[in-house]
Amino acid sequence: MPKTIVFQSDFTYKEGAVAAMYGVVKQVDPDLEIIDLTHEIPKFDIWSASFRLHQVVPFWPKGTVFVSVVDPGVGTARKACVAKTKSGHVIVTPDNRTLTHIAKFIGLEEVREIPTQLRFASPYKTAVFHGRDVFGYVGALLASGQIEFEELGEPYQDYQAYVLEEARIEVDKLVGIVEILDPNFGNAWTNIPITWTKQVGIEFNDLVEIDIYEKERLALQLIVPYKATFGGVHVNEAVMYANELECLALAINQNSFINTYHIHQGPDWCICIKKASYV
Repeated sequence: MPKTIVFQSDFTYKEGAVAAMYGVVKQVDPDLEIIDLTHEIPKFDIWSASFRLHQVVPFWPKGTVFVSVVDPGVGTARKACVAKTKSGHVIVTPDNRTLTHIAKFIGLEEVREIPTQLRFASPYKTAVFHGRDVFGYVGALLASGQIEFEELGEPYQDYQAYVLEEARIEVDKLVGIVEILDPNFGNAWTNIPITWTKQVGIEFNDLVEIDIYEKERLALQLIVPYKATFGGVHVNEAVMYANELECLALAINQNSFINTYHIHQGPDWCICIKKASYV
Protein backbone atom coordinates (compact mmCIF):
# COMPACT_ATOMS: atom_id res chain seq x y z
CA MET A 1 0.00 0.00 0.00
CA PRO A 2 1.53 3.40 -0.96
CA LYS A 3 2.36 5.85 1.80
CA THR A 4 0.01 8.79 1.50
CA ILE A 5 -0.09 12.44 2.54
CA VAL A 6 -3.36 14.40 2.17
CA PHE A 7 -3.26 18.20 1.82
CA GLN A 8 -5.78 20.96 2.36
CA SER A 9 -5.20 24.72 2.24
CA ASP A 10 -6.66 28.06 1.23
CA PHE A 11 -3.91 28.58 -1.35
CA THR A 12 -6.01 27.78 -4.46
CA TYR A 13 -4.18 26.88 -7.69
CA LYS A 14 -3.77 30.46 -8.88
CA GLU A 15 -0.05 30.55 -8.09
CA GLY A 16 2.75 28.18 -7.15
CA ALA A 17 2.31 27.59 -3.41
CA VAL A 18 0.68 24.17 -3.75
CA ALA A 19 3.28 22.90 -6.21
CA ALA A 20 6.09 24.17 -3.96
CA MET A 21 4.71 22.12 -1.05
CA TYR A 22 4.53 19.07 -3.29
CA GLY A 23 8.12 19.61 -4.36
CA VAL A 24 9.28 19.50 -0.74
CA VAL A 25 7.33 16.27 -0.20
CA LYS A 26 8.96 14.66 -3.22
CA GLN A 27 12.42 15.73 -2.03
CA VAL A 28 11.75 13.97 1.26
CA ASP A 29 10.43 10.81 -0.44
CA PRO A 30 9.75 10.61 -4.19
CA ASP A 31 7.46 7.62 -3.64
CA LEU A 32 4.99 9.39 -1.36
CA GLU A 33 1.48 9.58 -2.81
CA ILE A 34 0.04 13.11 -2.61
CA ILE A 35 -3.74 13.54 -2.47
CA ASP A 36 -5.67 16.80 -2.27
CA LEU A 37 -8.54 17.15 0.14
CA THR A 38 -9.01 20.67 -1.22
CA HIS A 39 -7.06 23.86 -1.82
CA GLU A 40 -10.25 25.89 -2.09
CA ILE A 41 -10.93 26.57 1.58
CA PRO A 42 -12.11 30.21 1.71
CA LYS A 43 -9.10 32.33 2.55
CA PHE A 44 -8.35 32.60 6.28
CA ASP A 45 -11.41 30.42 7.09
CA ILE A 46 -10.15 28.24 9.93
CA TRP A 47 -13.68 27.07 10.77
CA SER A 48 -14.07 25.52 7.31
CA ALA A 49 -10.64 23.90 7.56
CA SER A 50 -11.67 22.31 10.84
CA PHE A 51 -14.95 21.00 9.44
CA ARG A 52 -13.44 19.61 6.22
CA LEU A 53 -11.05 17.46 8.22
CA HIS A 54 -14.00 16.10 10.20
CA GLN A 55 -15.83 15.44 6.93
CA VAL A 56 -12.98 13.50 5.31
CA VAL A 57 -10.57 11.97 7.86
CA PRO A 58 -12.83 9.05 8.94
CA PHE A 59 -12.89 7.65 5.39
CA TRP A 60 -9.10 7.27 5.15
CA PRO A 61 -7.04 4.31 6.37
CA LYS A 62 -5.45 4.41 9.79
CA GLY A 63 -2.00 5.97 9.63
CA THR A 64 -2.81 8.47 6.88
CA VAL A 65 -1.07 11.83 7.40
CA PHE A 66 -3.10 15.00 6.79
CA VAL A 67 -1.53 18.44 6.33
CA SER A 68 -3.87 21.40 6.83
CA VAL A 69 -2.58 24.89 6.07
CA VAL A 70 -5.11 27.65 6.67
CA ASP A 71 -2.84 29.92 8.62
CA PRO A 72 -3.65 33.64 8.88
CA GLY A 73 -1.26 33.81 11.86
CA VAL A 74 1.74 32.42 9.97
CA GLY A 75 5.04 33.67 11.40
CA THR A 76 3.50 34.80 14.70
CA ALA A 77 3.69 33.19 18.14
CA ARG A 78 1.01 30.61 17.29
CA LYS A 79 2.27 27.04 17.66
CA ALA A 80 2.88 24.54 14.89
CA CYS A 81 1.65 21.12 15.93
CA VAL A 82 1.07 17.49 15.07
CA ALA A 83 -1.94 15.64 16.44
CA LYS A 84 -2.56 11.91 16.63
CA THR A 85 -6.27 11.10 16.58
CA LYS A 86 -7.96 8.29 18.48
CA SER A 87 -8.72 6.77 15.07
CA GLY A 88 -5.00 6.48 14.31
CA HIS A 89 -4.68 9.35 11.82
CA VAL A 90 -2.07 12.12 12.03
CA ILE A 91 -2.78 15.81 11.40
CA VAL A 92 -0.06 18.42 10.86
CA THR A 93 -1.41 21.96 11.25
CA PRO A 94 -1.00 25.35 12.85
CA ASP A 95 -2.51 25.32 16.32
CA ASN A 96 -5.21 27.86 15.49
CA ARG A 97 -8.46 25.95 16.17
CA THR A 98 -8.15 23.75 13.06
CA LEU A 99 -8.35 20.68 15.34
CA THR A 100 -11.75 21.65 16.77
CA HIS A 101 -14.09 19.26 14.93
CA ILE A 102 -11.64 16.36 14.95
CA ALA A 103 -11.18 16.72 18.71
CA LYS A 104 -14.95 16.76 19.22
CA PHE A 105 -16.10 14.00 16.90
CA ILE A 106 -13.08 11.66 16.65
CA GLY A 107 -10.94 12.56 19.65
CA LEU A 108 -7.26 13.37 20.02
CA GLU A 109 -4.85 10.94 21.59
CA GLU A 110 -2.02 13.45 21.82
CA VAL A 111 -0.87 16.81 20.44
CA ARG A 112 2.81 17.70 20.10
CA GLU A 113 4.48 20.99 19.25
CA ILE A 114 6.74 20.91 16.20
CA PRO A 115 10.26 21.98 17.28
CA THR A 116 11.28 25.33 15.81
CA GLN A 117 14.47 23.81 14.40
CA LEU A 118 12.58 21.22 12.34
CA ARG A 119 12.45 23.08 9.03
CA PHE A 120 13.02 22.27 5.38
CA ALA A 121 16.44 23.45 4.23
CA SER A 122 15.01 26.02 1.84
CA PRO A 123 17.33 28.53 0.15
CA TYR A 124 14.72 31.16 1.02
CA LYS A 125 14.51 32.10 4.69
CA THR A 126 11.00 33.42 5.28
CA ALA A 127 8.39 33.52 8.03
CA VAL A 128 5.39 33.49 5.68
CA PHE A 129 5.45 30.02 4.05
CA HIS A 130 5.20 27.43 6.80
CA GLY A 131 3.05 25.31 4.50
CA ARG A 132 6.19 24.55 2.52
CA ASP A 133 8.93 24.85 5.13
CA VAL A 134 7.21 23.35 8.19
CA PHE A 135 3.88 21.59 7.68
CA GLY A 136 4.48 19.99 4.28
CA TYR A 137 8.02 19.02 5.29
CA VAL A 138 7.07 17.50 8.66
CA GLY A 139 4.06 15.77 7.10
CA ALA A 140 6.35 14.15 4.53
CA LEU A 141 8.82 13.03 7.21
CA LEU A 142 5.97 11.41 9.14
CA ALA A 143 4.27 9.84 6.12
CA SER A 144 7.55 8.37 4.84
CA GLY A 145 8.48 6.97 8.25
CA GLN A 146 11.68 9.04 8.52
CA ILE A 147 10.48 10.40 11.84
CA GLU A 148 8.01 9.03 14.37
CA PHE A 149 5.27 11.01 16.04
CA GLU A 150 6.88 10.44 19.44
CA GLU A 151 10.17 11.93 18.21
CA LEU A 152 8.62 15.35 17.73
CA GLY A 153 8.43 18.06 20.38
CA GLU A 154 6.81 17.95 23.80
CA PRO A 155 3.14 16.94 24.16
CA TYR A 156 0.71 19.56 25.42
CA GLN A 157 -3.03 19.75 26.13
CA ASP A 158 -4.02 23.41 25.79
CA TYR A 159 -4.46 23.37 22.01
CA GLN A 160 -6.74 26.02 20.52
CA ALA A 161 -10.38 25.18 19.72
CA TYR A 162 -13.67 26.85 18.91
CA VAL A 163 -16.58 26.41 21.32
CA LEU A 164 -18.94 24.19 19.33
CA GLU A 165 -22.63 24.93 19.73
CA GLU A 166 -24.48 21.68 20.45
CA ALA A 167 -27.68 20.92 18.58
CA ARG A 168 -30.67 20.42 20.85
CA ILE A 169 -34.38 19.60 20.96
CA GLU A 170 -36.70 22.25 22.40
CA VAL A 171 -40.19 20.76 22.89
CA ASP A 172 -41.47 20.63 19.28
CA LYS A 173 -38.48 22.04 17.40
CA LEU A 174 -34.88 21.25 16.51
CA VAL A 175 -32.25 23.92 17.16
CA GLY A 176 -28.73 23.99 15.80
CA ILE A 177 -26.39 26.00 13.63
CA VAL A 178 -25.63 26.31 9.94
CA GLU A 179 -22.37 24.44 10.42
CA ILE A 180 -20.92 24.56 6.91
CA LEU A 181 -21.76 25.65 3.39
CA ASP A 182 -21.40 23.58 0.25
CA PRO A 183 -19.88 26.30 -1.94
CA ASN A 184 -20.11 24.36 -5.19
CA PHE A 185 -23.78 23.39 -5.09
CA GLY A 186 -24.91 26.13 -2.72
CA ASN A 187 -26.35 23.96 0.05
CA ALA A 188 -26.38 24.76 3.78
CA TRP A 189 -25.54 21.94 6.19
CA THR A 190 -26.67 21.98 9.80
CA ASN A 191 -25.33 20.12 12.83
CA ILE A 192 -28.76 18.58 13.56
CA PRO A 193 -28.83 14.76 13.28
CA ILE A 194 -31.51 13.36 10.99
CA THR A 195 -32.35 10.79 13.68
CA TRP A 196 -33.90 13.56 15.76
CA THR A 197 -36.67 14.40 13.29
CA LYS A 198 -39.09 11.73 14.51
CA GLN A 199 -38.78 13.03 18.07
CA VAL A 200 -40.51 16.23 16.97
CA GLY A 201 -42.98 14.51 14.65
CA ILE A 202 -41.21 15.19 11.33
CA GLU A 203 -41.28 12.50 8.62
CA PHE A 204 -40.20 12.48 5.00
CA ASN A 205 -42.66 14.43 2.78
CA ASP A 206 -43.78 16.65 5.67
CA LEU A 207 -43.59 20.43 5.37
CA VAL A 208 -41.26 22.08 7.87
CA GLU A 209 -40.88 25.63 9.12
CA ILE A 210 -37.34 27.00 8.92
CA ASP A 211 -36.15 30.03 10.91
CA ILE A 212 -32.52 31.10 10.47
CA TYR A 213 -30.94 33.78 12.65
CA GLU A 214 -27.66 35.65 12.37
CA LYS A 215 -27.09 36.29 16.07
CA GLU A 216 -30.35 38.04 17.05
CA ARG A 217 -31.38 39.04 13.51
CA LEU A 218 -34.00 36.89 11.77
CA ALA A 219 -32.34 36.24 8.41
CA LEU A 220 -34.84 33.83 6.86
CA GLN A 221 -38.29 32.31 7.41
CA LEU A 222 -39.32 29.57 5.03
CA ILE A 223 -41.60 26.55 4.69
CA VAL A 224 -40.11 23.68 2.69
CA PRO A 225 -40.75 19.96 2.22
CA TYR A 226 -38.52 17.36 3.86
CA LYS A 227 -37.28 14.88 1.27
CA ALA A 228 -34.60 12.19 1.04
CA THR A 229 -32.89 13.99 -1.83
CA PHE A 230 -32.93 17.11 -4.00
CA GLY A 231 -34.83 15.34 -6.76
CA GLY A 232 -37.85 15.07 -4.49
CA VAL A 233 -38.84 18.60 -5.52
CA HIS A 234 -39.03 20.45 -8.82
CA VAL A 235 -36.06 22.35 -10.22
CA ASN A 236 -35.57 25.69 -8.41
CA GLU A 237 -37.64 24.58 -5.42
CA ALA A 238 -36.22 24.62 -1.90
CA VAL A 239 -35.99 21.41 0.14
CA MET A 240 -34.70 20.07 3.45
CA TYR A 241 -32.85 16.79 3.03
CA ALA A 242 -30.52 14.37 4.81
CA ASN A 243 -26.88 15.02 3.86
CA GLU A 244 -24.06 12.49 3.59
CA LEU A 245 -23.07 12.95 7.25
CA GLU A 246 -26.67 12.17 8.32
CA CYS A 247 -27.44 15.73 9.33
CA LEU A 248 -30.23 17.98 8.08
CA ALA A 249 -29.39 20.32 5.21
CA LEU A 250 -31.11 22.86 2.96
CA ALA A 251 -30.88 23.14 -0.80
CA ILE A 252 -32.58 24.41 -3.92
CA ASN A 253 -32.80 21.74 -6.59
CA GLN A 254 -30.22 22.66 -9.26
CA ASN A 255 -29.69 26.12 -7.79
CA SER A 256 -27.94 27.78 -4.83
CA PHE A 257 -29.80 28.02 -1.53
CA ILE A 258 -27.04 30.05 0.13
CA ASN A 259 -26.82 32.61 -2.67
CA THR A 260 -30.58 32.91 -3.06
CA TYR A 261 -31.18 33.54 0.65
CA HIS A 262 -27.79 35.06 1.61
CA ILE A 263 -27.01 32.45 4.26
CA HIS A 264 -23.61 32.03 5.89
CA GLN A 265 -22.09 29.56 8.33
CA GLY A 266 -20.68 29.24 11.80
CA PRO A 267 -21.66 29.64 15.46
CA ASP A 268 -23.45 32.97 14.81
CA TRP A 269 -25.92 31.32 12.39
CA CYS A 270 -28.67 29.57 14.37
CA ILE A 271 -31.39 27.46 12.73
CA CYS A 272 -34.73 26.34 14.17
CA ILE A 273 -36.77 23.59 12.48
CA LYS A 274 -40.26 22.34 13.33
CA LYS A 275 -43.15 20.64 11.61
CA ALA A 276 -45.28 23.19 9.77
CA SER A 277 -48.53 23.95 11.57
CA TYR A 278 -50.13 25.38 8.44
CA VAL A 279 -49.74 25.26 4.65
